[in-house]
Amino acid sequence: MNLDAFLEVATTIVWIVVISWSLFSFYTTTRRCGFNYAVFKIVVRSLIGPILIGIIISIISASLVFIQPEKIGVVISLVSPRGIRAKPLESGLRWIIPLAEQVIIYPIYWQTYTMSRKPMEGNMIGDDSIIARTKDGQEVSIDCSIIFKIDSGQAVRVHVDWQNRYIESLIRPKVRGIVRTLVANYTVDEVNSNKRTDLEIALNEKMRTLLEDRGFFLDEFVLRNIGFSSEYAASVEQKQVASQREIQSGYEADRIRKLAKGRADEVKELAKAQAEKIEIEIKAQATAIVVEAEAQAKSRRLQAEAEFDALKIIEQALAINDALLTYEYIDKLSPSIRVMLLPNDTPFILPLPTMESSEDILPISTATATPISLATSNNSSQPTGTPSPGNVVTDTMTTP
Repeated sequence: MNLDAFLEVATTIVWIVVISWSLFSFYTTTRRCGFNYAVFKIVVRSLIGPILIGIIISIISASLVFIQPEKIGVVISLVSPRGIRAKPLESGLRWIIPLAEQVIIYPIYWQTYTMSRKPMEGNMIGDDSIIARTKDGQEVSIDCSIIFKIDSGQAVRVHVDWQNRYIESLIRPKVRGIVRTLVANYTVDEVNSNKRTDLEIALNEKMRTLLEDRGFFLDEFVLRNIGFSSEYAASVEQKQVASQREIQSGYEADRIRKLAKGRADEVKELAKAQAEKIEIEIKAQATAIVVEAEAQAKSRRLQAEAEFDALKIIEQALAINDALLTYEYIDKLSPSIRVMLLPNDTPFILPLPTMESSEDILPISTATATPISLATSNNSSQPTGTPSPGNVVTDTMTTP
């Protein structure tokens, strides 16, 4: 509980009790002993003690001041040469001279003052935005907030210069004036672009210098919102719509380009894959052909080697018995050959009764009977005139 309030309440209660008790005592004494005796008794005997107690409590109440931690006190003093103490009272329980000094409390916490076009958002009801004109003559409305506090070391100066009027007489008019001055250095397009940050920085620097020179600290100047005229807003919206359409067209074109590129890459990859497949197939076919050719060559070499070996065997056999060649000749004749035993000196070959009819028989050629001996080469040949059991005559008949 605030000590000042407590002492004030206590003093009031004491005085009420003293006065009530004095009136009651005066009334009862008057009825018993008369008026003169009642006045004497009340003034001389009964009221001295309670009155002294009330005076003491009142002096203590007026001498003690408790200052909250977030506040500071400026002392107005009758005993000071300038009528004010040079140093303010800091937070805590402080003593002052009763009836000769008075303490005025100022806050030293951060305060926010807002000016906005929304009726219930700012410190003042209604549209409290700052109307300013840009460099190119366009009208804009500025919503802003300023966060500041009193420098505790300069509280006496603030009291002397502004008292409790520092918001209405200093903060508000200075903010509005500086905002209008700095906005006039920018065009409306600059205010509506990234230049807004530059404007906010310039406002912070200007307000900080101004307030520090007058006993205040600035935490931040906040540029909350910038409103434009309806004509400019409509033109900006049209530009934005056109820009969005252009961006959308660019996105669409880029999408089409990426899609076409993707399809081209897909076709390219497919063609590359097909080419690789064909190349692999060609290599496989070439390999197969090479393998087949090598196999055929190897087979032919083996066949030639076999034939060579057979010829060598035949050559060796012929070297032993040359009649083997005639045997091989007869063995290789066509199956249509008719075989008969004929005399060696017969000039014609006559058809046998068991052979085909004369209309099926074509002219034939005769071959000379050659003696074939199956014996070894030491045996002599038989006479050629009369066929012997070992004499064989072949007749070749050719059919159409």
